[in-house]
Amino acid sequence: MAQTPTDARSSTDSTAWTAGAPFGRMITAMVTPFRADGSLDADGARRLAAHLVDAGNDALVISGTTGESPTTSDAEQAELLAAVVDQVGDRARILAGVGTNNTAHTLELARQAEAAGAHGLLVVTPYYSRPTQEGLFRHFTAVADATALPVMLYDIPVRSGIPIEVDTLIRLAGHPNVVAVKDAKADLIAGATVIANTDLAYYSGDDPLTLPWLAVGAVGVVSMSSHVATPRIRAMIAAYLGGDVAEATRLHQELLPVHAGVTRLPGVISLKAAMNMLGLPGGPVRLPLVDATGEQEAELKTYLAAGGVKI
Repeated sequence: MAQTPTDARSSTDSTAWTAGAPFGRMITAMVTPFRADGSLDADGARRLAAHLVDAGNDALVISGTTGESPTTSDAEQAELLAAVVDQVGDRARILAGVGTNNTAHTLELARQAEAAGAHGLLVVTPYYSRPTQEGLFRHFTAVADATALPVMLYDIPVRSGIPIEVDTLIRLAGHPNVVAVKDAKADLIAGATVIANTDLAYYSGDDPLTLPWLAVGAVGVVSMSSHVATPRIRAMIAAYLGGDVAEATRLHQELLPVHAGVTRLPGVISLKAAMNMLGLPGGPVRLPLVDATGEQEAELKTYLAAGGVKI
């Protein structure tokens, strides 16, 4: 199998591990399993969620971009979330991805997630519309006002078209429900500035940058590679927090081929291919994404093997 629980979890189940990390430190943005005909596989989602929590995840993001939220219906997202909360909600924090570029729709999804038992919300920057920073502030504030759930902002300008600027993040930090940021902007200076001036908990949104992010004050990662490497990513974080920077660096370097393989193809294509090769719930992707070819799967297998993941 790709990953098995290690002593890393037992050695990090402590107040020090969770301090300052409202959703824990090791979070997987989970794929949404589909059946061969493309329909939602809720039972597969239960099995995959249990596998990921057993491997050492503190939290899971459901219906994020990695969960193919753009191509799943509101009803499917509600069913999926309820299934995962029922399966592992007593052992892990469950965040619902509810961000869209329609504020009214995002509010509906946020309330739906709260009713389904989510423990928090992941809210991406409204994409395509390219609102002003004032528009972003009002959008995120409206979402934070809509429920009692804590909110993690998702800053990913490569997909949204615009960043959440430092001043906007500092303003949003004043809302009691805005508690965290998933950063996929790769601007450590901007992030460090926000960390220094707010109580927001920063999470790396780029697997290869998790160690650098920890060095400037981030608390953990929202990961894709953790589908196949949770114990080692968790161990890397634990090593850094424990002052063993050399071991953290060794694990970081060891994992680089895994990160490269997982992101080799657009979207969730590589991850779904890896899940299928490992015999874990995954299934096909939905259009406009297309499944990996045999050649692409072989290349992925080479990357994963170089990073210590045997298929």
